[in-house]
Amino acid sequence: MSAAAEEASDDALMVLYANGDGRAAAELTARLGPRVFGVAMRVMGNRTDAEDVTQEAMLRLWKMAPQWRPGEAQVSTWLYRVAMNLCIDRKRRARGGHADLDAVPEPPDPGRSAAEQMQDGARQDALQAALMQLPERQRQAVVLRHLEELSNPEIAGIMDISVEAVESLTARGKRALAAALAGRREELGYSDG
Repeated sequence: MSAAAEEASDDALMVLYANGDGRAAAELTARLGPRVFGVAMRVMGNRTDAEDVTQEAMLRLWKMAPQWRPGEAQVSTWLYRVAMNLCIDRKRRARGGHADLDAVPEPPDPGRSAAEQMQDGARQDALQAALMQLPERQRQAVVLRHLEELSNPEIAGIMDISVEAVESLTARGKRALAAALAGRREELGYSDG
C-alpha cells in the first residue's frame, strides 16, 4: 500500500475501489473492520455473531461502492449504521438466546502480570454482562458513545434518532451500568480512595 493510499480519505478509497483498485478495499478493511467488529462484539456479546456482522457489513460496503457519492455521508458512519441494523436483525431472529461470555478469549498482553490480566478480564466480563442487561437501544448508544467514542450527532445519524434522544439513552444507560456494577467495586479491584 502506498503512502498516498494510506493517507487517502475513506471517500477517496471508496471511489478507488469502485474503479477497480483492490488495494483501496484492503486499506478500508484495515481501517474500518476492527472498529465495526468492536461495535458488533459489544452489541452482540458473541464473537461468532460479531464476526458475521462485520463480514456482512463490509460486503454491503463493497456492493454499494459504485453508487457511493463522496461528501454525502461519512463512510464510517454509514458502515456503523449498517452494522447496527445487522445486529438488530440478528437479535430479533435469536430472541431468548444468551451469549457465552466465557467463550470470548482475552487478548494476550505480555506487559501485564497474570493477576492484572485476570483483573482486567473480570472487569471486561462484568462490563459486558452489565451491557447485555441494558435495553437494546441504550446498549447501542452507550457502546457508540463511550466505547467507540463517537459524537452524539454521529450516533444520532447511525441510530436515526435525535441528538436529544442519544443524550437521554446514554444518560439512562450509564446510570443503569453504574447501578449494575456498584456492588462489585471491591471485587473488581476498584477502591474508594
